[in-house]
Amino acid sequence: MKSFSLGRLTGVVGRVGNLTFGGGDPTMAALYSELVTTRGWLAPETYGLVYALARITPGTNVLAFCAGAAWELAGWPGALLAVLAAAVPSAVCVVLLTLGYEAWKQNAVAMAAIAGTLAAAVGLMATSAWQLLAPSLATRDWRSIVRALALAGAAVWLPLRFGTSPVAVLGLAAVAGYVWQEPQQ
Repeated sequence: MKSFSLGRLTGVVGRVGNLTFGGGDPTMAALYSELVTTRGWLAPETYGLVYALARITPGTNVLAFCAGAAWELAGWPGALLAVLAAAVPSAVCVVLLTLGYEAWKQNAVAMAAIAGTLAAAVGLMATSAWQLLAPSLATRDWRSIVRALALAGAAVWLPLRFGTSPVAVLGLAAVAGYVWQEPQQ
């Protein structure tokens, strides 16, 4: 585990939160790499809990995630600094990008760059999904694997087939997870 400090946490959240493109899921995937894999500041289970709680909150899930993860590590000061580090620079960037878009929206090269960024964002969301699902698939217990695949598959299928809202999908998943609990080791 690499040495923890409030300044290092703020720096990591600020860097990842403002240099990761594609929205909340890719940002949270990059934070998984930093907070869990590289630095060992959070356990994978704690990351998963904070991720799930952030996904069910209204508003910007990545800010909720930054607040929750930093709260786990440093309480109120960490949560406040993490949210500010993730939000303020990117908010300024959005204003500048919006001004730039207005000036360049008729430019084919600029529109091609935006299309490429969108495609990459989809790939980053898939990476985030894989990072969250992989620990459940790495187990040797086939029941845990089936459970993880069934719940993940239902989370994809319900919105595509029935237009189910994300809040309803998460609620149904919570009930299913409670009813269909993972086998105890």
